[in-house]
Amino acid sequence: MGAHNFTAYARALGLAATLWAGSTYADYEGLGRHLTKEELAGWNIDIAIDGKGLPPGQGTVMQGEKVYQTMCLACHGSQLEGGLGPALAGGKGSLATAKPLKTIGSYWPYATTLFDYIRRAMPFQSPQSMSHEDIYSVTAYLLYKNEIVSADAKLDASNLAAVKMPNRDNFYVDDRPDAKNPRCMKDCLQNEQ
Repeated sequence: MGAHNFTAYARALGLAATLWAGSTYADYEGLGRHLTKEELAGWNIDIAIDGKGLPPGQGTVMQGEKVYQTMCLACHGSQLEGGLGPALAGGKGSLATAKPLKTIGSYWPYATTLFDYIRRAMPFQSPQSMSHEDIYSVTAYLLYKNEIVSADAKLDASNLAAVKMPNRDNFYVDDRPDAKNPRCMKDCLQNEQ
C-alpha cells in the first residue's frame, strides 16, 4: 500500500469513527434480526467448571488413543511432546522454574475446561467437527497420559467434573471489585520474588 493510499485509508477510518461516535442506538434500530434458537445453539456450547453444560456421551482411554492418533498426533506429537501445537504432557514441577512447561498435567485446573477447549477449537483445521464420544475419549486419553486417570477410565457428564487436576488448588478467582492485575510479559518469576 503506497503512502497516498495509506493516507486515504486512514482518513476514511477516521471519518467512519467520527460518524459512528455520533451515532445513537436509534440510528441502528430495525437493522438485523434476533437469532433463532437453532442458530444460537451452535454458539451456546459453554461448559462450566462444575460440568454444567456437558453433553451426553462417553469415552474411554482406549478409544481416545485412536482418536488422538487420527486427529491430534500430527500437531501434538506421538508422545504428546508438541510440535506444530504445544506439548500436552510433561512439565511436572516446572511451573516455579525459569522455563515452565504448561501442559494438561502441570497447569490446567479443571478437566471440564479441557473438554470445553477440545470441543470448540480442535482439531485446528476443523474445529467443532468431533463427536461428543470422540471428545470424551480424547479427553480421557490425554488425562491418562498425564497420569491423572487410570487406563480403564470411562468419562462422561456424570464424572468428568470430579476429576481432580494436579494444579487445581493453585488457581483462585480474584473477585475484588478493584482488582487490577496487569499481565506480566517479561521476567514474571523474578517480579514475584
